[in-house]
Amino acid sequence: MEEYRPKLIVVLGSTASGKSALGIALAQQFGGEIVSADSRQVYCGLDIGTAKVTADEQALIPHHLLDIVEPQDIYTVAQFQQDAIAAITTIVGRGHVPLLVGGSPHYIQAVVDNLAIPGVPPQPDLRARLETQPLSDLLQQLEQLDPQSAATIDRHNPRRVIRALEVCLITGKPFSELRGKAQPLYHSLLLGVQWPRPVLYQRIDARVDERMSQGMVQEVRDLLARGITHERLDAFGLEYRYISRWLRGEFASEEEMVQRLKYAIHDFTRRQLTWFRRETRIIWIEGGPQMEETSTQIAGDFLG
Repeated sequence: MEEYRPKLIVVLGSTASGKSALGIALAQQFGGEIVSADSRQVYCGLDIGTAKVTADEQALIPHHLLDIVEPQDIYTVAQFQQDAIAAITTIVGRGHVPLLVGGSPHYIQAVVDNLAIPGVPPQPDLRARLETQPLSDLLQQLEQLDPQSAATIDRHNPRRVIRALEVCLITGKPFSELRGKAQPLYHSLLLGVQWPRPVLYQRIDARVDERMSQGMVQEVRDLLARGITHERLDAFGLEYRYISRWLRGEFASEEEMVQRLKYAIHDFTRRQLTWFRRETRIIWIEGGPQMEETSTQIAGDFLG
């Protein structure tokens, strides 16, 4: 007899795809609770730049793994995996439906596939040496040592590139090879939200404009005032990186920074979607008026 595995609904997609709202709608429909699968929303104070669900939205449905780490601390995929499994166990124990909602592919894969993540501790001396090298040189090294990781990693995030190199250099094996899979803990349904590319880019641009009007620059200033360094901001993604660079005088104007940021997010989204497209288990749902109805029907069939 097949071993019982709890059912897990995963809602994923690129930035500005509407996955958070869809996750809330499905959780309301099926008596669920949401576990965030976002590598930045775990940090306190990163609200506007990460499009973190609002207090009102969190009041609608219980959300887990938001605001659990201070921004100066490092939070790894391995830590997320442990925390997510613990949260899902609690949700299932309450008789509720767990939903894993987010756009961080490695976070999602760590839970869905129960990845065996390399237990290589941080190497401060090696990291310090790698941090002195240009990102382009680091990527070239990673392409030689581990082409698979180089093809899927966030190539704008030095922290992730350095971590992959760190594991390769310490173990002598590719980072991707060491991330094996154990027996899955859950029977997972993967729902992906997709839009025609031009529409998605329009949604991204509108999202950036909205974040700027909400005070994203002030959020970055507040982080700096709390002692978060510009180097640390670089690791928090494109929004924080570009605003940090603008505050350091690297752009002629705020308008130039915003336009360059939009283009950079377009580029990141293309790579993000390329990664997701390799995952054949994802059922893609067209964004738009029928998205919630279609997803509800598929999820209802899955839950039985």
